[in-house]
Amino acid sequence: MKVTPELVIFASLGGAAALCAIGVVAFSNAVRSALCLVMNFFLLAFLYFTLNAEMLGITQIVVYTGAIMVLFLFVIMLLNLGGSQLINEPKDPKKLIGISLGVGLAGLISSQLLPAFIKVEANNLAFPYGEPQTVGHVLFTTYVLPFEAVSILLLVGLVGSILLAKRRIS
Repeated sequence: MKVTPELVIFASLGGAAALCAIGVVAFSNAVRSALCLVMNFFLLAFLYFTLNAEMLGITQIVVYTGAIMVLFLFVIMLLNLGGSQLINEPKDPKKLIGISLGVGLAGLISSQLLPAFIKVEANNLAFPYGEPQTVGHVLFTTYVLPFEAVSILLLVGLVGSILLAKRRIS
């Protein structure tokens, strides 16, 4: 395997994204978790850019970082989730066991997936990966039913959150 600058950039962005993903679940403060999630979304967009999938990267920034995170922050502010105020929390042994099992599972999964990723070269793709025409064609032909189902679910969630906020205010 030849180490190229693109591979180094991809690996460093992937590692930073993994650290931010761990930060999302590790922080007890909801605002810090949301900020880690925003950073994770940006890093994933940059990973898409390194794979020459500019359409997916821009969509990641606009849709997830722009719209979904605004909804998450709205919920955090609505529920007033400022974080735990307990300074001297007792240490829970289940937390240490959970962390060690999670690290072990991540190691097991990466040991099985890493050989497959080493063999793949991004420059030898047979189709125009990530171009707007390809994404649009596949989205509106093969995946039109799941696309519409997700749009209906998002609409129901939006209406539900508005109704919950309205009921709490009045």
